[in-house]
Amino acid sequence: MKRWIRLKGRERRRKIIRKKIHGSTDTPRLNVYRSLKHIHAQLIDDSKGETVLSLSTNSPDLKERVKNDGGNIKGAGLVGEALADLCKKKGIKKVVFDRAGYHYHGRVKALAEAARKGGLEF
Repeated sequence: MKRWIRLKGRERRRKIIRKKIHGSTDTPRLNVYRSLKHIHAQLIDDSKGETVLSLSTNSPDLKERVKNDGGNIKGAGLVGEALADLCKKKGIKKVVFDRAGYHYHGRVKALAEAARKGGLEF
């Protein structure tokens, strides 16, 4: 399967998902981006149009803990746990999960489950 066909499918799924969900000040949107070497997560307040919090395996806080595990399930789990801890400190308990067109499987699922385990409600 050609790469651009997969990307078009993901872009179509992303647009369908974004029509349905909207982050607010009380419940920000948890957006996930997956690259080959890293995974990124950010909390977005769509009513103000600003990023509340962002974290990735490339962040200085997690870089030494992750080392070579940035692009796998273990790294995604560490990002989810750290994100839940930062949300607790900011007083955020509920979020709306935006998987950005990725299938809920593998690294995306590991990040979501680790964030839930850390105390975030989806």
